[in-house]
Amino acid sequence: MIKKIITTCIGLILGLALFAVGLVAIAILVTYPKLPSLDTVQHYQPKMPLTVYSSDGKLIGMYGEERRSFTKINDFPQVLKDAVIAAEDKRFYEHWGVDVAGVARAVLGNISSGSVQSGASTITQQVAKNFYLSSERTFTRKFNEALLAYKIEQSLSKDQILELYFNQIYLGQRAYGFAAASQIYFNKNVKDLTLAEASILAGLPKAPSAFNPIVNPERAALRQQYILNNMVELGMISSQQRAQALAEKLHYERHVQKIDQSALYVAEMVRQELYEKYGEEAYTQGFKVYTTVSTEHQRAATEALRKALRNFDRGSRYRGAEHYLDLGKAEDVEETVSQYLSGLYTVDGMVPAVVLDASKKGVQIQLPDGGKVSLNSAALGFAARAVNNKQMNEAQIRKGAVIRVKKSSNGRWNVVQEPLLQGALVALDAKTGAVRALVGGYDFHSKTFNRATQAQRQPGSSFKPFVYSAALAKGMTVGTMINDAPLSLPGKGPNGTTWNPKNSDGRYAGYITLRQALTASKNMVSIRILMSIGVGYAQQYIQRFGFKPSEVPASLSMALGTGVTTPLKMAEGYAVFANGGYKVSSYVIDKIYDSQGRLRAQMQPLVAKENAPQVIDPRNAYIMYKMMQDVVRVGTASRARALGRADIAGKTGTTNDNKDAWFVGFNPSLVAAVYIGYDKPRSMGRAGYGGTIAVPVWVDYMRFALNGISSKGMESPDGVVNRGGEYYLREQQTTNPALPLDNRSSRPVRSDEMDSSAAAGESDGQGGSEQQPATPTPAPSAPVNGGGNAGQLDSLF
Repeated sequence: MIKKIITTCIGLILGLALFAVGLVAIAILVTYPKLPSLDTVQHYQPKMPLTVYSSDGKLIGMYGEERRSFTKINDFPQVLKDAVIAAEDKRFYEHWGVDVAGVARAVLGNISSGSVQSGASTITQQVAKNFYLSSERTFTRKFNEALLAYKIEQSLSKDQILELYFNQIYLGQRAYGFAAASQIYFNKNVKDLTLAEASILAGLPKAPSAFNPIVNPERAALRQQYILNNMVELGMISSQQRAQALAEKLHYERHVQKIDQSALYVAEMVRQELYEKYGEEAYTQGFKVYTTVSTEHQRAATEALRKALRNFDRGSRYRGAEHYLDLGKAEDVEETVSQYLSGLYTVDGMVPAVVLDASKKGVQIQLPDGGKVSLNSAALGFAARAVNNKQMNEAQIRKGAVIRVKKSSNGRWNVVQEPLLQGALVALDAKTGAVRALVGGYDFHSKTFNRATQAQRQPGSSFKPFVYSAALAKGMTVGTMINDAPLSLPGKGPNGTTWNPKNSDGRYAGYITLRQALTASKNMVSIRILMSIGVGYAQQYIQRFGFKPSEVPASLSMALGTGVTTPLKMAEGYAVFANGGYKVSSYVIDKIYDSQGRLRAQMQPLVAKENAPQVIDPRNAYIMYKMMQDVVRVGTASRARALGRADIAGKTGTTNDNKDAWFVGFNPSLVAAVYIGYDKPRSMGRAGYGGTIAVPVWVDYMRFALNGISSKGMESPDGVVNRGGEYYLREQQTTNPALPLDNRSSRPVRSDEMDSSAAAGESDGQGGSEQQPATPTPAPSAPVNGGGNAGQLDSLF
């Protein structure tokens, strides 16, 4: 009877086993064909961040959530490979994707617990899960994982599987893969890891947060000991090596990617352009973008602009704290402050700090390095009135306030603030349009708004050269006499009132030449020129320089620069004068490489005198260059003479009430435009003229940019005759020094003879203005007359 019962039980067990095997077999037959393709692992494309570099190879930007450095398996040290295998999969080189013994142990444990608690996943199974499956703990997911692991083992070698694992696994701190983790935790190349360091990193895959050696050093040490014991058991290391590793004192030093802070506006331009083309993939494909800007040019341009803005702001009242951090809810104030400050940047030596305590006795602050500093009334300086000043609301200096401090030469910290005034500088290669330097504001971290490319501002008198060029093309000469006298135009002002534009200094010179008028930036002459040639003609002509119709008002106020444009557009426009009449287009992206270092795209720019369209007569460009040299020599940009060069030219610009100040200057190889103004336009006062605040910025940058470059001016084109320092068109030589506006008369043209139809639709306001020097001595007035498409990124995508 007992024997029969035993036989029956054995038969039942065998039957159940065979039934289970049958079910598993059926499940495999049904599931295996439905498993996903292995293209993802066979053609592994790791998510790599977008990196942006200067022309000299300095990193200026990095974008992407995952920090990863793809590394071939043979480039990982053996000590790390051994440590990972000892930690995660002792029989990795023996099993076929699933460790059966391990699974059996896990199944028994899971049955006893009633749920899936242990997975006994091999490295291959982890690869299958990371690439194809979710992290849910179910028998179905584990079954699919095992089948996928088997399929992967049939398609890839052990080293290929290990390479996928070593590069894909998440290891905390935004680090994906062991190469990135080595940098994040130890700030060293993965090939330089010691046994102790390798065994610490090998403990992270199981639970990156729980075994983070910086956050949980005790648990990380226990995990390290477990791994080292396994390595001894597997014969990978000796007991003595284990002891040495456990005794080694580890130094954790988080790697901080050194990004050059001077070109952040350029890097952001690149990011936006690649995102527009590739979407989110721009941040995962590992593109390496090389730009046209030089870091040395960027630093010179940044410092030149910041210097002017700092100097202007010197003496301003304290505007208050930048931000407020609520420390009342913080469990650990010091740690909370440290975490907050770690996300801020020191700009121009101005260090962010958080106020820990504020009273009449003084203010205590915490710096980003954790140091504490006490500020007395002398250190507070102009900010003393803000201490616990409730009238300043959130801007008061109180506990939790975020302020800026700077260390003086005597080692004392003082409260400072970033200037409110803003500006931009952009420099272009005149022949190709390549951007050599671009600064979009004082501090990119404070506001990413790029004033070089996004700030639509009135250019004021810096726009006049385009009108003068149109006049030369229409038949005027630099010797044409125009009356610099007040104008009164009934019905052309606001609400049909009379428009009475003026010269900004209120002085009028009577009849003067075009050359004299541009040199002294005479508004009345510019308006009369436009009345003569016609607004419609001028608007059409000026579009040759790259301006849109919406940027050129169809009114007489065009002559005063009352349209709106950007510093970059102004630099492009002046490049036409600098390169002899050719329209080039600005660009910042030079080359794009993929994650494997293969060239994927390269800019093919338009080049002056090669493939760029010629938009104005070379003689016109040359004569405008000579006229604008006078602006520097004896005109409103005379401060640019500080460079001591004879090849530079340009034009200043200042708008109504000194709200916007400009200088666009150039030599035949380089054009640079400088803009200064408030983001919310308001008067800069008497210091806010183009010649007083914008020109010095240009000079400081150009002193660096043109250093070592010979002072060689523009070559005279064919058809221009130099006679006594004046320039003539060969076919228009005459002894009359006062060539009129047209060929019908040999006398100066009066204001009442202008084409009245050209006056339609002028601005409601006065328009641009310019600070005038004393009217220069008239130069010899010989008669002189003057007168695209963007490059493309050649891409393999």
